[in-house]
Order: sequence, then structure tokens, then C-alpha cells
Amino acid sequence: LSVSFFDQFMSTTYLGVPLIALALAFPSILYPTVTTRWLNNRLLTLQNAFINRFIHQLLLPLNVSGHKWATLLASLMLFLISLNMLGLLPYTFTPTAQLSLNLGFAVPLWLATVIIGMRNQPNHALGHLLPEGTPNLLIPMLIIIETISLFIRPLALGVRLTANLTAGHLLIQLISTAVFVLLPLMPTVAILTAAVLVLLTLLEVAVAMIQAYVFVLLLTLYLQENI
Repeated sequence: LSVSFFDQFMSTTYLGVPLIALALAFPSILYPTVTTRWLNNRLLTLQNAFINRFIHQLLLPLNVSGHKWATLLASLMLFLISLNMLGLLPYTFTPTAQLSLNLGFAVPLWLATVIIGMRNQPNHALGHLLPEGTPNLLIPMLIIIETISLFIRPLALGVRLTANLTAGHLLIQLISTAVFVLLPLMPTVAILTAAVLVLLTLLEVAVAMIQAYVFVLLLTLYLQENI
């Protein structure tokens, strides 16, 4: 039974088409096309308001040189939110529950921020490896620790997103299984458990959006350190 709980994280196929391919292509369908009219429709107006507000919040900690990343980070944010929300629907697949996909986003973007820092201001970038005022005896140890923490950053980005989504999906499946088991035995307890399941589902909707925002926000902070 414990193995079947993790079957939802396997990339299955439907009519010969891998569900992960459909899930990755799904967010592009949700984006409305820009019209040539003077007034946009409600969906496009709502999306533009959301993107403008998000970009405004995203660029607050960045200086002017980091504003060129706005399009990339906003696109990544919308993409992750779409995939996370898609995974909450029945009979769907959640690509962001796979560590390999999250690391595929985290490692190149983190590496880009490091390369930018090393190219534009190498002294300042290397200065992060040694805090000011460190005793001479602790300098080698601190440099090693800070270097390890630097290389752990992309792993932490990917693991954080994967662990939160995986834990939420497993909790939903465990509680829903408990509801079906308890319904013929203890209907009252089953109804209370179903109420908890509804609340948990609402919490997972919030987690799906917050984790996408945290992923992009941490990338923004890493970028700010190097520009």
C-alpha cells in the first residue's frame, strides 16, 4: 500500500503520450493572446494587473542592473504556479514534484547569478566567502563552510519545492484514503476527516502559489548579491 501512494509521482502515459509532456505544455494554453483592441478582455486585464504587481514586488530588492531579469523571473513564476496548481487537479501529473525538473530550473539560474558576480565584481563576489573581522584561525574553515553553502543553494531550491509539494500530495492522499475507509465504519469521523481534507486542499493551493513565489524570490536575492 505504501508503494501505491508514490505512484502519483510517476510519469505515466495516456494514449501513448507522457503526462509530463502534457503538463509542461499546459501553462502555455492558459496565457491569453494579446489583442490589437484598445480595451483588453477581462482575463487579459486581470493577468496584466497580476504580472505588473508581481514584477513591482520582485524588483524592490534589485537595483537597476537587475531589472533586465524581470521577464525571465516573471515567466518562471507564472510557469511554476501553473504547474503547481495543475497538480492539484484529479487525474493529472505534477512535474514540479520531481527533483530533476526543479534542479533543472535552479542550477542554471543560480549558476548565472554566480557567473555574473564573478565577471562584473569578482572581489565583491569572493568577499562573501569570508565575513569581515574573522579571526585568522577560523579563516580556512569559514571559507570552506561558505563555499559549501554556496553550492548547496541550488540543491536547497529544488529540494524545498519538491518536498513541500510531495508532502502535501501525500497528506491529501492519506486523508482521502482514511475518509473512504472510515465512511462505512464511523460516518461521523469520516465527515470530520473530509472537512479536514477540504481545509488541507485549500492550504495546498496556498502552498502551491507561495512555493513558486519563494523559489523566484530566493533567486532574486541571489542575483542581488552578485550585482
